[in-house]
Amino acid sequence: MSTTTPVTTSVTSPDATPADPAAALAAACPGLISLPGEARYDELRVPWNAAVDQRPAAIAHPTCVTDVVRIVRAAVETGLRFAPQSTGHNAAPLAARGLDDVVVVNLSAMREVRVDPARRVAHVAGGALWSDVVEAAVPHGLTALHGSSPDVGVSGYTLGGGIGWYAREHGLACHTIVAAEVVLPDGRLVRVDEASDPELLWVLRGAGGNVGIVTELTLALQPIETAYAGMLLWDIERAPDVLRAWAPWAATAPEEVTTSFRVMRFPPIEEIPEMLRGRNVVMIDGAVNDTDERAAELLAPLRALGPELDLFGRVPAVAVMRIHGDPETPTPTVSETAMLTGLGEDAIDAFLSQVGPGVPTSLLVAELRQLGGALARPADGALPGLSGAFLAFGLAMAPVPEMAAAGAADARRFVRTLEPWSSGREYLNFCEGPTDAGAAFDAESQARIIAVRRRVDPQGRLVANHTVTSYDEEAWR
Repeated sequence: MSTTTPVTTSVTSPDATPADPAAALAAACPGLISLPGEARYDELRVPWNAAVDQRPAAIAHPTCVTDVVRIVRAAVETGLRFAPQSTGHNAAPLAARGLDDVVVVNLSAMREVRVDPARRVAHVAGGALWSDVVEAAVPHGLTALHGSSPDVGVSGYTLGGGIGWYAREHGLACHTIVAAEVVLPDGRLVRVDEASDPELLWVLRGAGGNVGIVTELTLALQPIETAYAGMLLWDIERAPDVLRAWAPWAATAPEEVTTSFRVMRFPPIEEIPEMLRGRNVVMIDGAVNDTDERAAELLAPLRALGPELDLFGRVPAVAVMRIHGDPETPTPTVSETAMLTGLGEDAIDAFLSQVGPGVPTSLLVAELRQLGGALARPADGALPGLSGAFLAFGLAMAPVPEMAAAGAADARRFVRTLEPWSSGREYLNFCEGPTDAGAAFDAESQARIIAVRRRVDPQGRLVANHTVTSYDEEAWR
């Protein structure tokens, strides 16, 4: 079943002409559009990754689904394309496409969350953050398959896959999508579920940015109230022996365990805690969803390495969002990523050659995320799982162009050094640049995604962050 919101839109205005579609859009949607040169435009055009300079034709800032419908219909009438965005954590691929004829639909004001504890689901508005969802679910003894930072947008994270601290036990977050409300590129508001449109629901589970503006997700929740979670820390000089212990441990750990290994180089600034300020360290963090006794048994080989700091312990579910310590305010960064088939001695040596003790690099973070478990078992969705054992990620701060260039070069070198162990697949949520969709989806899945795109967006109006398309896109549009 689908529903259509009755919204009338007129683009006729003495101040708007066909030669100025952005002004026509603003006239058709008073109070909802910001144009270049306006203060609100300059505020909203800066995404969470502040290194990205996105300058769309206009920025829309709806507060409800009716606003979104009005905006999309007016954009169609004025000849503009449109792209949804909430936080802009992964904004670079969108900006790189060129936004001269695009209105960015900023959903950040739409953050309502409604939890149905009886059904164990949350109804999540398109601009909500993970902190909104987890904090609403916790009073009911529930949590979601959230990411490693509370300020990441739920929709972008989930529609692109979503790996967090319960991933090896429960899989990708996209597979928790039970239903969705979507404004299609022709302006129709539809509810999508297994009964109404199973193929569109399938696309939402991993390639969802390609079919419409998602104004609400219904997500299945997990009955998790606490977890044994935290962090272990060593000086960077211990990186070789810690990584050589963690890699085989991670490859054989039970599914209740999800961890990451990081080499971090902290700048000497006051915002960093004193014990880490200006230091280079090694961290292992994550969660064990089991009893204290079992968790202690599983972590014993890592604790035997004598960390100088051990913060693992029983914590409430709401605290699991922050164990990774990611910044929660907009930050300029550049990064590269690769999915690895394994971490044998040669791969470990390659990793350490780029970011180990004594190696000069601008990378703030060099990370390895533990995959496998439920992530490796195919589920029903455009992204059925992740075909790798580890996910590598290198990130540098980029507050000025010179640092951005140096960081990008070091991140590329880091990833290229690991290419011999690449699975050949990409995890698009970590890709901060235009990426061939064939690196994320197999040929059959890509064909299904394109078929649904053609059905719901025959004019090619929607601009996805990572567009899944065919070589004849220009002819299609």
